[in-house]
Amino acid sequence: MPQTIVIATGNVGKMSEFCAILKDGAFSLLASKEVGFSEEIDETARTFKGNAEIKAKAVFECVSSKYEDYWVVADDSGLEVEALGGRPGVFSARYAGVNASGKDRYTKLLKEMEGQTNRNARFVCCLCLIRPGCLPEFFEGECRGSILTEPRGNGGFGYDPVFLPEGYTKGFGEMNEEDKNALSHRGRAIKNMLERLNENKA
Repeated sequence: MPQTIVIATGNVGKMSEFCAILKDGAFSLLASKEVGFSEEIDETARTFKGNAEIKAKAVFECVSSKYEDYWVVADDSGLEVEALGGRPGVFSARYAGVNASGKDRYTKLLKEMEGQTNRNARFVCCLCLIRPGCLPEFFEGECRGSILTEPRGNGGFGYDPVFLPEGYTKGFGEMNEEDKNALSHRGRAIKNMLERLNENKA
């Protein structure tokens, strides 16, 4: 039987990536709303790790009261731009306002980056996994690259159209799902999680 994992997110793009990466049949994935969790979570930590833990614990508290064997995974991720002192960082999703679209966010970013010659940036992801009877476990991934001068492609979500991964000529917004997931920050964090879980089985 596949292990059920609740992904603590309401972000359709993130959920799609989790489903695409964890498609080998070992896991059955549910979004948090599918187990009755629809609360807004205050992400008050100053780090990706802290916010991932806040989200995972909130959803696990709800889930564990109904399903004793379900796992919960929460993701906190964002874009850190060198020329902006690491911004937007943990505020990536709220960078252009609470209800802003992905286009609103990357448009604001491009405006702030006008005239900047240093366009180095990295996507960062931290996952928090909570399993019944276990302490929270954390897994990180990053993808280094640069900020484009204009959006390219219609793929991905969030800041993907303006991010060019290091060593590639195609931006995240131009890549197909499989290619992006193979090198993305989230893909790498999930890979690190799977490696740890496989080590524990051995």
